[in-house]
Amino acid sequence: QVQLVESGGGMVQAGESLRLSCLVSRNIFVINAMGWYRQAPGKQRELVAAIAPSGTTDYADSVKGRFTISKDNAKNSVYLQMTSLKPEDTAVYYCNVALWASRWRLTPSSGWGQGTQVTVSS
Repeated sequence: QVQLVESGGGMVQAGESLRLSCLVSRNIFVINAMGWYRQAPGKQRELVAAIAPSGTTDYADSVKGRFTISKDNAKNSVYLQMTSLKPEDTAVYYCNVALWASRWRLTPSSGWGQGTQVTVSS
């Protein structure tokens, strides 16, 4: 079984930065795209950033130019560098696999970790 552990969240002021990390129990990046998802209070979980095995990345319009996803295969880790944070970025952030070809339509049904809370105040 694959386990994912997110860390790096916290409370920051608008305009500040955070770096999230996801440690995966097995190296699955050769065959799997990975993504960062978030779920805000009262809203559905959404994909905000994804990275393919090749390293190609894609982002939701709401975070383009502000967030950067990266991975380190040797460390079994995925990262999300978040800059220029806004109050609307407040959410619990999760990492999981991404279904690359249908990443904006489908989300995984299993494999979710505990997430890490990001709170941005104005």
